[in-house]
Amino acid sequence: LKTYSKVFNFVEVNSTFYTYPDLRTVERWRRSVPQDFTFTVRCHHQLTHKIGFTPTDDAYAVFRRMVGLCRILNAPFLHLETPEKYVLDEKKVKLARDFFSTVNFKGVGVAWEIRSPLTEKTVDLMHDFNIVHSVDLSRGEPALRSDVTYTRLFGKGKHNIYQFTDEELTEIDQKILKAEAKMAIVSFHGVRMNSDALRFKKYKETNLFPPATRFVGVDSAKAILSEDAKFPSTKTELIEDQGWKVVDLTPTKRVHFSEWLMKIPEKTYNNLKEVIKALEANK
Repeated sequence: LKTYSKVFNFVEVNSTFYTYPDLRTVERWRRSVPQDFTFTVRCHHQLTHKIGFTPTDDAYAVFRRMVGLCRILNAPFLHLETPEKYVLDEKKVKLARDFFSTVNFKGVGVAWEIRSPLTEKTVDLMHDFNIVHSVDLSRGEPALRSDVTYTRLFGKGKHNIYQFTDEELTEIDQKILKAEAKMAIVSFHGVRMNSDALRFKKYKETNLFPPATRFVGVDSAKAILSEDAKFPSTKTELIEDQGWKVVDLTPTKRVHFSEWLMKIPEKTYNNLKEVIKALEANK
């Protein structure tokens, strides 16, 4: 964390979704980073995935515990993520209203990622309690305007298996700027989250994107294939397993590897050398 904070100025604490950390550990997190470093806390799944937002002792206890962690970390937001099966029908919206109207936020804001279909009454609920609509800006936009933009970026692949191109990161940035929010919280969650976040940060600082790999052209392709490609593999399998990665075609042009793999012959490739040969013939 101490090393991480020398590069980035924000982290979303994800471990709190699964476990309740010891308070001394949380205090140590806060002491390990600069004063202007920002944490947000992901709410424990016991509330978002099991109890739900109901005015009960168990729900209040979890929320109170999470707010306590936020206050130790001086985190401006507690992040709620509810699953697709948590459908906010009229009854659940009423219970949520009762819950949010009777909890003590203690100055901690709430951002809510709702994975079930969004209804007008749910949007009204968030508006009334000043809850930020957290959304993956690579896939959509918030349902209501706010002084804060909170986005958790997974990308357009399967689950979080994805890497962002320059164009996709630029599009995300344009959505953030369009919202004209006072604060933008950008949390990368893909398997390339560290490099994606660093490339986005460098773009914001210099208006230029750094390369995705240390190489260009077929050498860039060779580098990403060497990580974990399995052989023998068909063209279709290569596209599925490797196509989500970003390759540096030239020093200034990067694309998803699938665009290049689409051009090679449809056959089974027995080793890396055969794929590289096919790529060289179909630049």
